[in-house]
Amino acid sequence: MPSNDARILAQAAVPTAAVGALAAVVSGIVAGGKGAIGAVAATLIVILFMGIGLYVLQRTAKSLPHLFQAMGLMLYAAQLLLLFIFVAAFKNTTLFNPRVFAIVLVVSTLTWIVAQTRAHMKAKTLYVEPDSTTSSNDDKPEKTGHGS
Repeated sequence: MPSNDARILAQAAVPTAAVGALAAVVSGIVAGGKGAIGAVAATLIVILFMGIGLYVLQRTAKSLPHLFQAMGLMLYAAQLLLLFIFVAAFKNTTLFNPRVFAIVLVVSTLTWIVAQTRAHMKAKTLYVEPDSTTSSNDDKPEKTGHGS
């Protein structure tokens, strides 16, 4: 993964992990050990799903740039659907507190989305790739504008 992609991943994963750790502490105090386990499980699921989604989106941007926007929308819709499936699947579990799990899943997802959006806005990404193959001295630029 290029450094810019790794930086965006870190800038999204670290705040999400911090919010998940805080949620685990609060859930442990409020709902006991099962609440803390539910918070940790939800945070790990969000980081895993969103991290894989970011990787897939970056690969799509490089290989199929014309599908980038559609792929991004489809990817977020699929991720949200999978997160809803996780909430429904663990609705009646006794492994952890399902209510805490669902709340932390939503909070962690929103944290990831906000952090990733902020990281993309702060990234200095070129809109156009500079063409390094046309740097010979034989090519003269065409004159355009008022004086031509």
